[in-house]
Amino acid sequence: MQTKPKIKIFFAASILLLPSALSASDGVRLQGDRVALEWRDTGAGYVLTAVQADGHDLEPAMYQHRLLFSAQKPSTEPMALYDTLGRETVFPEPQYRYIIATWQQNLTPVALNRAGENIVYAPDSATVLSSEKIVFRYSDDRAEITETWSLDPDFPNDIRVEMRLQAGCPGYFSMTSPSVAAFDKYSFEWAAVPGIYQGDEVNPDFVRALAYGHGIPDRPVVSRERTASTLMSLITDESGLTAAVTAEPGTGRDPWEYDHKTASVWKLGLSLMNRDGEFTPTLYHPVLGEAGSWLETGDTVSFAFRYTLKDAGWLDVYEHAVKDVYRFSDGLELRKTSVSLTERLYDMHRYLTDDSTSMWRNCEYRGVTIGAQDYRGGVYGSEKDAMKNSDYGAMWMLARLTGDERLTLQRLPYALNFKLMQQNTEPGFLYGSSAGQYFLYKSGRFTEEWGPYTEPIATTYYMLLDMGNILLFEPQRNDLKEHLRAAADCLLKWMKPDGSWEVAYDNATLEPMFTDVKDYRPTFYGLLTAYRILGDGKYLEAACKGADWYIANAVERGRFLGVCGDTRFAPDFATAQSAQALLDLYEITGNTGYRDAAVYAAELYMTSVYTHPVPSEKVKLVKGKELADWEISQAGLGFEHGGVLGSANHRGPILLASHAGMFLRMFRHTGDSLFVDMARAAVTGRDAFTDKSTGVASYYWDTMDAGAGPYPHHAWWQTGWITDYLISEAELRSEGRISFPGGFMTPKVGPHRTYGYAPGSVYGESCELLMRQGLVSVGNPSVEYITAYRKQDRTLYVILMNSSPDIQKTAISVDPSRLSGKGNAVIRSAAVYDACGNAFPVPEDALRELDFNGYDMKVLKIKY
Repeated sequence: MQTKPKIKIFFAASILLLPSALSASDGVRLQGDRVALEWRDTGAGYVLTAVQADGHDLEPAMYQHRLLFSAQKPSTEPMALYDTLGRETVFPEPQYRYIIATWQQNLTPVALNRAGENIVYAPDSATVLSSEKIVFRYSDDRAEITETWSLDPDFPNDIRVEMRLQAGCPGYFSMTSPSVAAFDKYSFEWAAVPGIYQGDEVNPDFVRALAYGHGIPDRPVVSRERTASTLMSLITDESGLTAAVTAEPGTGRDPWEYDHKTASVWKLGLSLMNRDGEFTPTLYHPVLGEAGSWLETGDTVSFAFRYTLKDAGWLDVYEHAVKDVYRFSDGLELRKTSVSLTERLYDMHRYLTDDSTSMWRNCEYRGVTIGAQDYRGGVYGSEKDAMKNSDYGAMWMLARLTGDERLTLQRLPYALNFKLMQQNTEPGFLYGSSAGQYFLYKSGRFTEEWGPYTEPIATTYYMLLDMGNILLFEPQRNDLKEHLRAAADCLLKWMKPDGSWEVAYDNATLEPMFTDVKDYRPTFYGLLTAYRILGDGKYLEAACKGADWYIANAVERGRFLGVCGDTRFAPDFATAQSAQALLDLYEITGNTGYRDAAVYAAELYMTSVYTHPVPSEKVKLVKGKELADWEISQAGLGFEHGGVLGSANHRGPILLASHAGMFLRMFRHTGDSLFVDMARAAVTGRDAFTDKSTGVASYYWDTMDAGAGPYPHHAWWQTGWITDYLISEAELRSEGRISFPGGFMTPKVGPHRTYGYAPGSVYGESCELLMRQGLVSVGNPSVEYITAYRKQDRTLYVILMNSSPDIQKTAISVDPSRLSGKGNAVIRSAAVYDACGNAFPVPEDALRELDFNGYDMKVLKIKY
């Protein structure tokens, strides 16, 4: 049986009883109902001597106040790393050209916290304004620093601090958040800088800790805010108390200050250790040598942040920062859309069935015509001749929902041939596995993205999931089932006795590769797919074994690996797939341990979603066009891959919101509203990133509305995740009374599932999803819609959903001839369902104006 994730709930006392020691006459103190801090004048300045929160006595830090100063600009050259034997560490290997410079930016003296002079000081005066507000001051020949400490009246576990520095000489200055409490770095429950690294231990393997986020680096590194999803650092100790420091909104960089990208400006540094190595949440502003840090004599700079000290787990404190400090949910009220997601589906249908826009190519391979889309990105060994199919589930789904013969006759047969040819069929070690994501038509071979190797998870992705999704639509294909069985047996062969897999094998030597990291990816999901299709219990047993290893070694410890070879597998959206994979396993087995692990993995994935800067209506200039800040906001978007290696460092987040449907499913299991808010923030009001002519959104944030560009296959992924999101919204809003069976996840961008292979249900009535251009017209783009029908009694269901928190009105029209094929088809009757699923007849003219409350849903039943 697998180990359940370490999810604990702590109950704090409502009144904090302060011991008499805090009333000593030689001290000053902040005192509230939940937290209390006392400083004493030692003669050499004021020192924090007692810290209490929710009944916990914390150990005050030894090195509490510091100022970093440098008369000269610190070097930006990377410093060499050495192992315990004195050998220089070379990472990453030279072929990973996309991430070398990004990695080296983490090895500068500033990033390694070795730059400048570390001035440790204690305030020399304290002014008590009340029991809830104290002003400290310190001055020397370098600077005068004022610190105002106050309790937050709205959040009794928070202490707000405002620091102001006035330079006494020219130079580079960096203020640091004072260290309040020091924790045991060898015994704690959890720690994180969200979006960068996390874990339950300090990892002495510096590269694995910093580059992959596998544990906490063992030195006081200073990380950039550009991939910190929320501007905070936090530690949960063994007692269950969490201490965090969170920058006030506006402290970090604005990724688009006015008319160009400013995402790499470094204004805020984040760490889990202070300069002196104590384990304590720490922030830096400005960053030494970076924007705003050079001051002339008399210049001033300010820094505002808050401490949270609470008897609660990390998730509670993290969500407090997101919801209360960064007001994440408020940003939803700003979002408006000019094109609905539903209409984008129809636009992309047109795009994908046009050979020229979708860059479709057929070619011969081993006497078979195979088809895929051109891929213009980098691929190992390519001559700009790579071809790729992305979302087989979405391909078969769109063909079924539209009945379009351009798909059924001109696309799917050749895409299926591509899939069959993609499998290794020569006897031996690689038999049944994937030969590679890409086909190079000039050299006539399949290859992996970034080298001649084979990953077990590629067999899960490109054999088992793709073939599994096809078989949901074509269950009679026994030949395809045998291909799927060969792939499943290959995974069984490669599984280790403990339930894990290697990351990859060298195609020439068949020896394991990338042995410095483990396969912290949901490879086991391929075996679950095989069980659902083939029904053989050995596959389910092996899937459970793999999942048990994965929960204990990846989920519980927060250690994940990505699936993008060009970034050497930096953690990415495969983490979100982990949550859906475990949820699917729970639904098959009924084992609640898998559900709990799925929820925890999803909670961890929350920290891959940007929550800053706070969206506003400030006017920005984008490609010469005025847009509001909220229109190009990063808040609500997730990474391709973040951390210190990922593409988000320079390209920003991505618009592929594959996780949105999964987040809605997680809300149904948890009741945590942040799942819903994050899903909606990712998908609503993103018109600034959509190519208006095709409906295809750009992949990377920094390309704005450039569209698919060199990645035409992304339109299939977008078709897949949008459909998954819309159906998940309908299921959520109807409390499960509208549902359609979901298929398997798709390779490789996240956990969205395919639909349309089997009938679903609308308030207990069986029906099938469909898409017909012109069947339904909705006048308000804030109202999304899904259509389903039952052919035998000519019933159409129209599921209408307000995507806004505001009241919306719209008119709709329905043209039944788009279903019947007869030009004179008319509506015979119309009805609207109430919240209980009862259908009440309405006159046809009632459809001319429908009213929706915020996030409301109306379901029409139309006979034609």
